[in-house]
Amino acid sequence: MTIERERRAELGAFLRARRNQLVRADLGLPPVGRNRTSGLRREEVAYLSGVSVTWYTWLEQGRDIHPSRQVLDAIARTLRLSVAEHTYVLTLVGYSAPEPDAQPIPRAAPPHVQRLLDALDGFPAYAIAPDWYISGWNTAYAALYPNVATVPAEDRNLLWLVFTDPYVRELLPDWEVTSRRFLAEFRAEAGPRLGDPSYARLIERLLDASEEFRAGWKSHDIEGFASRERVFHHPVVGDLHLEHHRLAPSDQPDLHLVIYTPVPSATPGRPSGR
Repeated sequence: MTIERERRAELGAFLRARRNQLVRADLGLPPVGRNRTSGLRREEVAYLSGVSVTWYTWLEQGRDIHPSRQVLDAIARTLRLSVAEHTYVLTLVGYSAPEPDAQPIPRAAPPHVQRLLDALDGFPAYAIAPDWYISGWNTAYAALYPNVATVPAEDRNLLWLVFTDPYVRELLPDWEVTSRRFLAEFRAEAGPRLGDPSYARLIERLLDASEEFRAGWKSHDIEGFASRERVFHHPVVGDLHLEHHRLAPSDQPDLHLVIYTPVPSATPGRPSGR
């Protein structure tokens, strides 16, 4: 059996299993016969999804047909699939994961993420939301950047702080290079969300507050994040040579954790980016 046939067979088996697990009353359907209260008929799924019974039957049978993404989305809604199940169906046919529902950007890291940050104490680490709002941090990060705990909550945004906080400018030895790298990374990640209110407010405030930001924003530079060595000039302990990494929890893919680890036998590097 080829890989494509195996995937079609798996898709059909998966759809049958989910169809048989549905509670009919949840969809406003009466029992079948006298006692059967769970499981939908194929024709019911087809009708609710807007496809023909024959076509849906072929899909469950693993026939060589090519359903559109819109049809699979409709079937996923009918079968009450979770996000993970919906993604599984789409990937079996070769489509990308579904677009996430628009959710308010959280202003506090979930408790389990904050516990992870605390467990990393000794290594400066923080959590950052999609709009670069700093939503959590540990004591080591607060020691590196004490203002994170004292700035007004509305200003606790990494991009805002890089371009407006004099402490950050002193902390980063080549601030001019670093700030432009930050901006290029932010723009690369924010592109699909630039129309969102939180992004629009942030950019408008920065355009008003920072001449350097205005110049960088006009350049339209784009750059992806990369783990790399950073140098910080701390006012108490002097130069710190750290390597920073960024991770995304699997259950919070829009939330990034940035973690700094010591560089063994560090020599001065070229700090850039976040």
